[in-house]
Amino acid sequence: MPTKNIPLSELEMRGNFVQRHIGSNKQQIQEMLDELGLDSLEDIIAAAFPDNIVDHEPLELVDAISERAAIIYLRKIRARNKTFTSLIGMGYYDTVMPAVIKRNVLENPSWYTAYTPYQAEVSQGQGRLEALLNFQQVIIDLTAMDIANASLLDEATAAAEAMNMSQRISKSSSNNYFVDKLCHPQTIAVLETHATPLGLNIVLGDPLKDFAQQQCFGVLVQYPNTLGEINDFSLLASLAQEKSALITIATDLLSLLLLKAPADFGADIVIGNAQRFGVPMGYAPPHAAFFACKDSYKRSMPGRLIGVSRDIHGNTAYRMSLQTREQHIRRAKATSNICTAQVLLAVLSGFYAVYHGESGLRMIAQRVHRYSQVLAQGLKQLGYQINTRPYFDTIIIHTPYKAHRIAARAEERKINLRIIDKDTLGISMDESSSRSLIRQLWKIFALPTQSIPDLIEIDKICPTCIPANLLRKDKILQHPVFNRYHSETEMMRYMRLLASKDIALDRSMIPLGSCTMKLNWATSLQAISQYEFNCLHPFVPTHQAQGYQQLIEELENMLCDLTGFSAFSLQPNAGSQGEYSGLLVIQKYHQACNQE
Repeated sequence: MPTKNIPLSELEMRGNFVQRHIGSNKQQIQEMLDELGLDSLEDIIAAAFPDNIVDHEPLELVDAISERAAIIYLRKIRARNKTFTSLIGMGYYDTVMPAVIKRNVLENPSWYTAYTPYQAEVSQGQGRLEALLNFQQVIIDLTAMDIANASLLDEATAAAEAMNMSQRISKSSSNNYFVDKLCHPQTIAVLETHATPLGLNIVLGDPLKDFAQQQCFGVLVQYPNTLGEINDFSLLASLAQEKSALITIATDLLSLLLLKAPADFGADIVIGNAQRFGVPMGYAPPHAAFFACKDSYKRSMPGRLIGVSRDIHGNTAYRMSLQTREQHIRRAKATSNICTAQVLLAVLSGFYAVYHGESGLRMIAQRVHRYSQVLAQGLKQLGYQINTRPYFDTIIIHTPYKAHRIAARAEERKINLRIIDKDTLGISMDESSSRSLIRQLWKIFALPTQSIPDLIEIDKICPTCIPANLLRKDKILQHPVFNRYHSETEMMRYMRLLASKDIALDRSMIPLGSCTMKLNWATSLQAISQYEFNCLHPFVPTHQAQGYQQLIEELENMLCDLTGFSAFSLQPNAGSQGEYSGLLVIQKYHQACNQE
């Protein structure tokens, strides 16, 4: 082909992101314009929109940049995030995503461009439904509840859904919902926001002491609680039943490998966060929440339920058995405003359980618990008082007037601790914790004249702190899927097999709309795999997340420029939560104008 001089502007346009992403070339665009009888793409605006609603003012947005320039820009931004070891806890923990899952699911368009399962269509995918069924089975086994859904947005919104469900089911006439004051703070905040417009009252207190004097339609407790303590809720569940109140237990999924299942206490609903099963913290939710309940409550459960049927040939067929909010369900009959399952993240957590199996997961849980015991014992030798007992992975240390000083010393060594008050620090061990980390922590807490404890000797004598009556004794994850794919090769083949049963954008157009990851371009998705973005705990100090803060502020400014609004909130985790947040803002506006 003969060469010719092509203007630089045209060369840059040929490599432009827009053309790559949308895919229309000049010939296709011209054919479309000819069919419409128009001369340019700009003429479509004039033809489609009345002139009185068209904004003719130029946008403040800068010119578009190439994909390579965007990657270089993101590299500079992520370098502004400080990748410290975060032992803050509060429902978020560092974890290790197996490379075989990261490479074959998180970074595989067969999984991340697939449509969120809504209806019984071919694009809903038998492979993804089977992967979600695995996730449901993990939750059922670990909570010992009868039934579990295919995930929700995050633990806090799952708690709000549990509150709504409790009110629907309870025969109590009370509008009070009792909440353990030692639930995670973010959960309490969402519950209080959610309850106010519904006319519900959140009653905070100690469930083991204060609940007996209350009349409530439900009660929420944390197991283990935000300070790490493990409590027996058997008597509380019996008392709740006498009061016609439903008891919801928010729990830590990894802890249930060692701890008594919530169902054994008599729980009506169990919620939590599956982030700990191989999903990076990513500075903030969403992470796949779980929601499990008694079988008799299944038609009031929010979210979606994946079930198994047999076709006319006797073959296994996966299906959407139940969902609680979609186009074909009457709004008055819907049990939830939630329609978004965190499918990709639930799939990742399910595969994490499949890959490790019961023995692998139990080993991870035992190591986390053991490290926390050894750490606590060493701190005691250094003269500190441990206020938590019994515990799984989180200890609370009494540090009179020294909490901020010790936390500052830890931050100098790139470790984040949880500051509870001037006298109290919290430390949560996780899957990535090591012996080296424990020794670093002892050095941080030790006085200059003190020698750090001998870890090997402490490990020999360190007593367990979980009472026998709170230890798990039943077998879990006995289904063949959790005992078959423990080699990397077998796991890779299994994930490939499931992906081959789906229709995603990597093989076909999807005949559905809505907002999912399927249309995210590959350049933007690189960030979710990069350590500087995905390792940050949601509650790190702001100065450690300057890269994220810059991205958030720039996006808010862009959205304000495009819409003409003065400010944006990026907090809602889904369209459903955005709708709800918007209604609350409208209500607040009228209240501020005395127009209630």
